[in-house]
Amino acid sequence: MSRFNNAKSPPDWASLVSADKGVVDRRLFWDKEVYEAEMQQIFSRCWLFVAHESQIPNPNDYVTTYMGEDLVIVARQKDHSIKAFLNSCSHRGNQITFSEKGNARGFTCNYHGWSFGTDGALKGMPQSEAYENCPGFKKCDHDLKQVANIESYKGLIFATFDPDAPSLKEYLGEFAWYLDIMLDNDEGGTEFLPGCTKSVIKANWKFCADNFVGDAYHAEWTHDSGANAMLGQSVNYGNLKDAVHISVNGHGWATNMDKFGNLRTLGEPLIEDYYRGRWHDVVDRLGAARARMVGAVSSVTMFPNFSFLPGQNTFRVWQPRGPNEIELHTWVLVNKNMPQEVKDAYRRGVMMTFSPAGVFEMDDGENWEFSTRSNRGYITRNQSLSYSLGLGSEIQSDELPGRISKGLINEANHRHYYQRWADLMTAESWSNVPDRKESGEC
Repeated sequence: MSRFNNAKSPPDWASLVSADKGVVDRRLFWDKEVYEAEMQQIFSRCWLFVAHESQIPNPNDYVTTYMGEDLVIVARQKDHSIKAFLNSCSHRGNQITFSEKGNARGFTCNYHGWSFGTDGALKGMPQSEAYENCPGFKKCDHDLKQVANIESYKGLIFATFDPDAPSLKEYLGEFAWYLDIMLDNDEGGTEFLPGCTKSVIKANWKFCADNFVGDAYHAEWTHDSGANAMLGQSVNYGNLKDAVHISVNGHGWATNMDKFGNLRTLGEPLIEDYYRGRWHDVVDRLGAARARMVGAVSSVTMFPNFSFLPGQNTFRVWQPRGPNEIELHTWVLVNKNMPQEVKDAYRRGVMMTFSPAGVFEMDDGENWEFSTRSNRGYITRNQSLSYSLGLGSEIQSDELPGRISKGLINEANHRHYYQRWADLMTAESWSNVPDRKESGEC
């Protein structure tokens, strides 16, 4: 049965993407109907990043965040397990907690005083005796709506509303092998530095995600002035002979495998010294290929809206707020065992580069906003967009899993990303999502 709750047949969203030709319809970036379908077909079904375990280390710790436009609470339980549930009272729907994080034995709604445990269960309400003669009323029927599944991968916590979604392991597939570059290059594991930077960008969420999925093409032009200001030289892509685009299930990782490219842009020699001193240990842990990606010129998006930059270690979620706005949530990931002075250097470096006032983020935000805004024009919005760079560049690799395309200046990851978008927008269930692991298919 279709997930669209109306009598007419759902639109053919797949027709908006022609991955084999590298063409995408602009409706993806401005149409309200497309956006509402994304909330249903993608954000209510996919695994979405909700927290890092370091943010909720103790029982009763919690953080609040979003899954699509649904507010959720992510809470550590007394037995140290993790649950997530809607941040919306089951009585009148009021938001239950307005704090971003904390430690609490429960949550009480401001409206009528209904109280809930950190497991989302309804514990009580004022004048509860009024409900004693209410036919069929059971407190357990009014617990907060929980996510269908929640799992952690080496510190990163993901959740899904869809009980029929594949396991997180299946959803990540071979992409988990690449996540270990960031999450498992040190035996002590990782943590987020305290604090979350939030900002609003007047752009469609997919422009941001597809920039990070592999758009190195813009860097030399867009970030030239910032690079000169920060580094005294233009953007340097490094040695591109081994550069590749890597795609797994729509997740994309683009890298030139140059060891220290991205982290140099932070302008903090302490960080490069830290990784240079650990080089042989990282090779022993990850192997030579992945060790070269730890700080390389790279960019990554995990489908649909979780992105990061290896080396620079800025991790972010593009939270959608309609077809022409996002709320950007950003953190800095570090190894727990890093010396404090290196962690401090990371904080300074990311603030200077990828924060609302950072020299690179301001460039990107302006481009995304105007890419979105230009579609207001009727004639403009009816033109297609080109994603054809690097067509036919896919190669076989004995060293790297996933679908590999040669070259850093490429749009292969973009094509795979939008094919995944089209597949999910069209599929009535996960069982209908095509398996596109074979070469020659987008």
